[in-house]
Amino acid sequence: MATSPTDFRRSVPSSTCTAIRSAALAVVASCAVLGPPTRDAAAQQPSPSGLGRAPTQAELRAWDLSVGPDGAELPPGSGTVAQGEVVFTQRGCAACHGPTGVEGPGPALVGGKVSLSTNYFPIRYWPFAPPIWDYIKRAMPYDKPGQLTNDEVYALTAFLLYKNEISQESEVMDARTLPKVQMPHRADYKGPSPANWTPDTPRGFKIQP
Repeated sequence: MATSPTDFRRSVPSSTCTAIRSAALAVVASCAVLGPPTRDAAAQQPSPSGLGRAPTQAELRAWDLSVGPDGAELPPGSGTVAQGEVVFTQRGCAACHGPTGVEGPGPALVGGKVSLSTNYFPIRYWPFAPPIWDYIKRAMPYDKPGQLTNDEVYALTAFLLYKNEISQESEVMDARTLPKVQMPHRADYKGPSPANWTPDTPRGFKIQP
């Protein structure tokens, strides 16, 4: 036999109803109090659903990091191999990739071979150097992506390029020098030229089993 809403309410202890009501009121109160610390004109516009808010311009700039293969979008900053070695240890890179970038348990950052089973492309197989900076800045460290400074990312990029025997230990990586790095598998890339690249462009690597 079907239970009416009235019968259901009567079957629930009053203490349970009070607890649920208190929890709901607490959530509503927290939503009212915990608003964003700053709002610009865009963020003040109501969303179509009535929930959440539009991102501020500062928040958009923090994640607008797409760097093309020609490196035109690279920001100011610089880093050396020696600095990168320090960052690699202090920022926890070694915890996932091993002390020398080989041991794991994360993907090998030094050496390695292309694998279809894991869709893994070692750094040496990337056709352009600027996207290495882009990926580190956007996705690393794994548990705190986006926390590295521009200088730290340049330093890590310099360190990894050197460890993969792509650049010299004395080279400083910045927005001017990084796009000039000649990657060893550049000829394997069959995609469009950097001038015609967009964020939606599929990767054109030569895939090997």
